[in-house]
Amino acid sequence: MAKKLMEIRNLKTQFHLKHTVVRAVDGIDLDVEEGQIVCIVGESGSGKSITSLSIMQLLPKPAGRIVGGTIRFEGTDLAQLSEKEMDTIRGDRISMIFQEPMTALNPVMRVGEQITEVLMRHRSISKVEAKAKAVEALRFVGVPRAENIIKEYPHQLSGGMRQRVMIAMAMVCEPKLLIADEPTTALDVTIQIQVLELMKKMRDELNTSIILITHDLGVVAEMADHVVVMYAGQIVERADADTIFEKPMHPYTQALLASIPSLHEEKEALYSIPGTVPSAGAFPSGCRFADRCVYKQPACVAQMPELREMDPGHWGRCILAGNGDAAV
Repeated sequence: MAKKLMEIRNLKTQFHLKHTVVRAVDGIDLDVEEGQIVCIVGESGSGKSITSLSIMQLLPKPAGRIVGGTIRFEGTDLAQLSEKEMDTIRGDRISMIFQEPMTALNPVMRVGEQITEVLMRHRSISKVEAKAKAVEALRFVGVPRAENIIKEYPHQLSGGMRQRVMIAMAMVCEPKLLIADEPTTALDVTIQIQVLELMKKMRDELNTSIILITHDLGVVAEMADHVVVMYAGQIVERADADTIFEKPMHPYTQALLASIPSLHEEKEALYSIPGTVPSAGAFPSGCRFADRCVYKQPACVAQMPELREMDPGHWGRCILAGNGDAAV
């Protein structure tokens, strides 16, 4: 049995705005084991990125706040730590790769300075040693001419190269957990594959656990050990990757998979899920997917389905899931 690195229980994150309360993450449970890749998948507005920002304690203040639940990492509840205590963990034990490296990197600092800053904040080493480790980190992620790249500014690098720099910054302290929020969205397909291979390399060589946030089910199929499907601030299904692709139980998961183009059949038009994700400030009282669901029944609108275990290790939030009625 692999050791659990992180346990999230009943996490609730809200944004308190002038006229409303936005329940961005509404009571999720999530486990991450050592050396495991967990993919969180769902449409925009499902709460994926807010989950990652909650773990990192990087919610925009004062509006964003964790109002309930625990985020237990290596036995410590991150939700209870002060900013100073959290600052010793960020970039060291837990690192994060953001979606757009051009906005995540400091435009007025050279690449090498940004990597060495991370090292010198968390390690008692000299500037010369930090520079050598920065070059080593860039070589690890496949950056050519690393000795020269450390002298350049982010705007002098391509998008793929900037993302490699972000990964180098994230892995330089050999974190136990890497959170990657849509790390390949803005990249060419060939560069996407290289970035995903780099993350696998971190897992294999450093035993780093990874939470990969994406809306791309192709990436999920390539990377995931375990899959968490989120919709409107909740987890609607979670299981190992093979189970999600072979036996999806929630209508939302089924609809996401039905939206993937197939090379083996011809269609006049690609399938798309009707409607939109409900506003986080006005969630319905029943199933949040009901208005878009082809299996909608009166009971779906009347009550919120519980997330329940339908098969060993396979959880779903649907009154029909598990009895065959929702199978496509």
